[in-house]
Amino acid sequence: MDFDSDAEAPSWFRTALAERPEHRDTTVDDGKVHLRCWGAEHHPGVVLVHGGSAHSGWWDHIAPLLAQHRRVVAVDLSGHGDSAARESYDITLWAREVVAAADAGGVDRPFHVVGHSMGGWVTAQTGADFADRLTGLTIIDSPLNDRPPENRRARPVRVYPDRETILGRFRTLPPQDVLLPYIRRHIAEESVRAVDEGWTWKFDPTLKAPYTPLRGILPRIDRPTSFIRTEHGLVSPEMAREIRSLLRCRTVLVDLPDAGHHPMLDRPLALVTALRTILAAGD
Repeated sequence: MDFDSDAEAPSWFRTALAERPEHRDTTVDDGKVHLRCWGAEHHPGVVLVHGGSAHSGWWDHIAPLLAQHRRVVAVDLSGHGDSAARESYDITLWAREVVAAADAGGVDRPFHVVGHSMGGWVTAQTGADFADRLTGLTIIDSPLNDRPPENRRARPVRVYPDRETILGRFRTLPPQDVLLPYIRRHIAEESVRAVDEGWTWKFDPTLKAPYTPLRGILPRIDRPTSFIRTEHGLVSPEMAREIRSLLRCRTVLVDLPDAGHHPMLDRPLALVTALRTILAAGD
């Protein structure tokens, strides 16, 4: 993989990464849950939830642009990033981890939760189970499948001989053609860890979790909900209309033009604009 150097990244990106997050840990059901935090604790809270096989670092260049007047927390769901692996996983457990991350991150009042792809499932479940803790929800390109698009068969742990080899194998799931190279580099570098035999990914390759179909979760939400559909993502305009019909609460549909399923990787500033607008409307 030919990564661009940091010097070739635009100034907004370098400035965002210079606002380094505070790293914290908490515990849920005897498992460590890791989180990253930006902004002052007394500000209104936002919790960001990554997709499957991803981690909180996917938000490193997004969160600082939301944190001027907000406390922003990005969580590593168990089995991802720097959180603990478990013998079994469950979407309701992940929803509890979202709330625990808010608490550990210093969010002391109802907050807004944003989730991408599989994280949209978790966000919806959080809205269904913890409505009293939330001011609103935003779901990014989570389709009405029975399972999230990142769902895959459990597989053995893969170890690569050196760091450059594993960085060269970084891919999104599902695949996406357009990725800004400087963002791809940062996220890839945050996605790996050294082990005795070489280098491996930070997600649990054996991870499998039972899911309630998203159709069964959305009608249970009674907090204002925004759905961001990406033009080249996994949700068609017809599916977006069905999603809106399933939500019984106040709903806003946002179309993100010329964006793939992973908009933080190809249209990050458009995504930030959408999120800023949604959060301001919630205020």
